[in-house]
Amino acid sequence: MAETKKIRSLQDIIAIREEAQKKTALREDGYRMCFTVHMGTCGIASGARDVVNALAEELEKAGRTDVRLTTSGCIGACEHEPVMTVETLGGQPVLYGHLDGAKVREVLRQALAGKAANAYVVYMGSEPSDAESGAGSAAPSQPAAPSARARKHGRGEA
Repeated sequence: MAETKKIRSLQDIIAIREEAQKKTALREDGYRMCFTVHMGTCGIASGARDVVNALAEELEKAGRTDVRLTTSGCIGACEHEPVMTVETLGGQPVLYGHLDGAKVREVLRQALAGKAANAYVVYMGSEPSDAESGAGSAAPSQPAAPSARARKHGRGEA
């Protein structure tokens, strides 16, 4: 069992705070980019676990502490699963699809170099429905994803 150290001064409190901040830097806005692997049922069935494991392995090998790796649920891009969103400070989110371990390693290398791995880009921007307003853009040479409203009203084609 670890020995508990008594706090005797303000310096002790500051040291404890600094140590805690080092351990939680990725939970506070101390990251350069965030990789979110979407792990809804369809994503998991398509291999999202392999994607998140490959990313975690690569980040650990590289010793990167300025990159956040997180997961979320379904985002409605089932036809592109497994998918991952990459967010960089000051940049637009990029949704990548049809990923596997090798592809996600390439996306990671490109993202760390400040580039998009265009071969796997599904969408760039905040929301696929932004394409209708011009705020986002579909992947190069791919049509924009239809908005939820268009799909609901039977206009699923972009």
